[in-house]
Amino acid sequence: MKWLVLLGLVALSECIVILPLRKVKTLRETLREKNLLNNFLEEQAYRLFKNDSKTAILPLRNFLDFAYVGTITIGTPPQEFRVIFDTGSADLWVPSITCESPACKTHNTFNPQNSSSFREAGRPITIYYGSGIIQGFLGSDTVRIGNLVSLEQSFGLSLVEYGFNFVPFDGILGLAFPTIGMEGTIPIFDNLWSYGAFSEPVFAFYLSKSKPEGSVVMFGGVDHRYYKGELNWVPVSQTRHWQISMNRITMNGNVVACSRGCHATLNTGTSVIYGPTERVTNIHKLMNAKLKDSEYVVSCDAINTLPPVIFNINGIDYPVPPQAYIIKIQNSCRSIFQGGTEASSRDTWVLGDVFLRQYFSVFDRKNERIGLAPAV
Repeated sequence: MKWLVLLGLVALSECIVILPLRKVKTLRETLREKNLLNNFLEEQAYRLFKNDSKTAILPLRNFLDFAYVGTITIGTPPQEFRVIFDTGSADLWVPSITCESPACKTHNTFNPQNSSSFREAGRPITIYYGSGIIQGFLGSDTVRIGNLVSLEQSFGLSLVEYGFNFVPFDGILGLAFPTIGMEGTIPIFDNLWSYGAFSEPVFAFYLSKSKPEGSVVMFGGVDHRYYKGELNWVPVSQTRHWQISMNRITMNGNVVACSRGCHATLNTGTSVIYGPTERVTNIHKLMNAKLKDSEYVVSCDAINTLPPVIFNINGIDYPVPPQAYIIKIQNSCRSIFQGGTEASSRDTWVLGDVFLRQYFSVFDRKNERIGLAPAV
């Protein structure tokens, strides 16, 4: 049965929509270059917010580490925007032309008066993120992702933005489950699914390891040229975020975290790996990493001697080598492991792009599962 499903997905490769993504500098990198990172971290303390009828809770969202952007259009005639295709949230939003925040001055903005198909819902919205907030109003219009077209698609238009000043994207297109989306709206993937826009309600990511170009997000099927071997399927343990159960995390054959099992979300909206601070500190001790300017650094020579960090998921080992979890910036080598998830859940990990660059990922909404295979 596993092979029949796999072959069915691969057979769809002739009719899937493949959209190019571009790797860009993260906000963390930009702020570091401007010597503003420490000030930003002090001013934007991590926080979570309670839900109400006008609020979408998006825990563990952190603009510091977004890395891959793609292009969509909204309106008639189309207006173009660079967005993050984010598996950690469910809403679509872009800046409004009437937004007065400094962040909006450096991003593409949507002008409703220039679109004959725009409809305003007359409803205010607020979306809280880990290090930012947008406030605005709800509208609907024609949204295009490649040749996929979603008519009367609900989306947010920001009037006020906090924490977005240097981000390399205009807005966010969420691909998580609709249960965490704005109340009374249908996410774009669900709308396309209901239209019959693709044969199978799946999307997949290939994230290039080095070049800015070459990364893609694909909708409606799987192109087997982007991975090696077969896809290993993991059931989703919670239909809000793309959360799965993880067995353990090891280094050099020793369990360093998740000793009794834990949860992990696969998240294209962050470039790093988040975990409970205590467990991440333990991993850094094993790396002999030292805290410097709010980040952990190691000797650059250690990249050649450090062991892989191995994530065991559904009984299968997924190693991440030191060449992936240590990044060299100028003359400094820094760990991509970050703490902080205990604010949301006791033992939860967020596997971001540093993990997903190693493994081609398929997100299957119909069967509520994730497929993983080594990326080419």
